[in-house]
Amino acid sequence: MSNFEGQVAIITGGAQGIGRAAAEMLQNGGARVVLWDMDLELAQSTAAEMGGDTLAFAVDVSDWANVQAAAAATQEATGRIDIMVNSAGIAGDVETVENYPVDHFAHVVAVNLLGTFHTNKAVVSAMRAQGYGRIVNIASIAGKEGNPNASAYSASKAGVIGFTKSLGKELSDLDIAVNCVTPAAARTRIFDQMTQAHIDFMLSKIPRGRFLEVDEAAAMITWLCSKENSFTTGAVFDLSGGRATY
Repeated sequence: MSNFEGQVAIITGGAQGIGRAAAEMLQNGGARVVLWDMDLELAQSTAAEMGGDTLAFAVDVSDWANVQAAAAATQEATGRIDIMVNSAGIAGDVETVENYPVDHFAHVVAVNLLGTFHTNKAVVSAMRAQGYGRIVNIASIAGKEGNPNASAYSASKAGVIGFTKSLGKELSDLDIAVNCVTPAAARTRIFDQMTQAHIDFMLSKIPRGRFLEVDEAAAMITWLCSKENSFTTGAVFDLSGGRATY
């Protein structure tokens, strides 16, 4: 386990799922964790269960003003921001492009892609001032391969991959690493937004024959957040159980 003593880690979507698993692993390494989540009640419950000095803020990552305010409140409360794990996201409708509601498509992009832009943008200045930082964005294998009947989700996650590469290059002259992971499906609350047929389709595409465990994702995320990850930036790390073809 890497040493995160004295560091502050923001986890968006940190109240449950992969975000919570990463938050707990970072906390076990000594980091002070700040949970940003739409569901404040759940985030506060998670923070209480994690104990220590864990903080929780209600944050809609699709709202730039809300994200700015949360970043300012986090810095005021903790004095610094060292790590951002951007795990907030939604699956959206399971529907063909022909029948996909235009407003729903825009909402998925607003949360998954604009939300990534907002949360990353909000912490860069603090990291630049410190000369140090680690950002990990949660994309998806769907962003590489494109899942049928999930065009909004696939397109938004492809955007997260491209955005991560761009920001990683912008900050490559500093000790600020910006990377993303592309998980296959993990059985989290996001499954509640999907049909059983779509869940079965995703499982059929994974050569290991099972879904990703959240602790497996957290282990990779935690390393990407560590000081040991001192060279890699703008990169994509697969958690696809053998599904990825590139």
